[in-house]
Amino acid sequence: MTENLFEIDERILALAKQAESECSEIFAQTDEIAQYNGEKVLKAFIDNRVSESCLKGTTGYGYGDCGRDTLDKVFAQALGGEDAIVRHTFVNGTHALSTALFGVLRMGDTLLSCVGRPYDTLEGVIGLTGEKGSGSLMDFGVKYEQVDLIGEQTPDLETIAQKAKTAKVAYIQRSRGYSLRPSLTVDIIGKIAQAAKAANPDIIVMVDNCYGEFVEKQEPLSVGADLIIGSLIKNPGGGIASTGGYICGRADLVEKCADRLTCVGMGKEVGCTLGQNREMLLGFFLSPQTVASAVKTSIFACRLFEKLGFKTLPESSETRTDIIASILLENEQNLTAFCKGIQKGSPVDSFVTPEAWDMPGYESKVIMAAGAFTMGASIELSADAPIREPFAVWLQGGITYPSGRMGILVAANEMCKSGLLKL
Repeated sequence: MTENLFEIDERILALAKQAESECSEIFAQTDEIAQYNGEKVLKAFIDNRVSESCLKGTTGYGYGDCGRDTLDKVFAQALGGEDAIVRHTFVNGTHALSTALFGVLRMGDTLLSCVGRPYDTLEGVIGLTGEKGSGSLMDFGVKYEQVDLIGEQTPDLETIAQKAKTAKVAYIQRSRGYSLRPSLTVDIIGKIAQAAKAANPDIIVMVDNCYGEFVEKQEPLSVGADLIIGSLIKNPGGGIASTGGYICGRADLVEKCADRLTCVGMGKEVGCTLGQNREMLLGFFLSPQTVASAVKTSIFACRLFEKLGFKTLPESSETRTDIIASILLENEQNLTAFCKGIQKGSPVDSFVTPEAWDMPGYESKVIMAAGAFTMGASIELSADAPIREPFAVWLQGGITYPSGRMGILVAANEMCKSGLLKL
């Protein structure tokens, strides 16, 4: 019998055992997807002749950095693009998205958000929030329109097609962000892209792919997207990359984005890597298995908390397209106790007590629990939530399933010790 090292309530352990048994079939499906994606990534490494010299870094201007250039090719092949720009100098996913938007949009163009209002941190980039004159897309003469979801659930393909006729970019956010709408499967993204391009063949379909890489066998570039963008401290960094992001897709568009990141005329040819190539290559190589661990942690968490009487989005039995799950914890007390438990079950800073604070880029106070090896790394087990109705916590990550599973159990146990669970 396994020793109960974390002194988890025996009733919770019994429910956890039942939950894992009930998830066995979807766990097997997750492992099968990880095997396929792992082979896809391995082939990209082999085909692009990754060598020991690629693991080194450069300084200064970074001319002739073979590791940087090979990393771009590996990402492009594995994600289904013509080209990619993968850099540690992207400070987060929003920075990579902002670079892509400013890279392809010009004065008078229209940005069409196809699935409602985008994630909080992008609102200032667009100009939906913040002071006029701060340098947003709207300040530079870019127009903005959005198509809301039908019933806050389903993309409105008919309206997307209508508004796409005069738009330059059709923007799709794959994950739910701080909303309760479903994350979008690659199949649904393909239907949105098809609707937009049927109305306007020249429209650029751009996908915020954060949290979604390698959760399915296909990526959005395979179903009509022109650009996908993401963060390396989420899925494709594999828990190894300590910073960075990527833009991948059509070569001509990637070039425009590279000119925006550095300067026109230099683009991808400059930018030293300062020893980061090894982290980014190794992290990407490990990412399919790491993503599978995060998905399994999420499925387990949902099933356990369903058994504890809480609603989860998605439900534990639903097909996954990203690593995020929402657990509707009903009140601030439950939410705070859960986040404190996640922190207590973390390998780093387990002794820290998370508190809600005014986090830059967010309208509500946010509580975040993340004892991670890389600050803010969403591929590592973390939980965060705005302090507002319906008091849902957004859970993501788990670079190994055993550690992710235990983090969830400690969170449930913290709620139990606080008298907040009915067992």
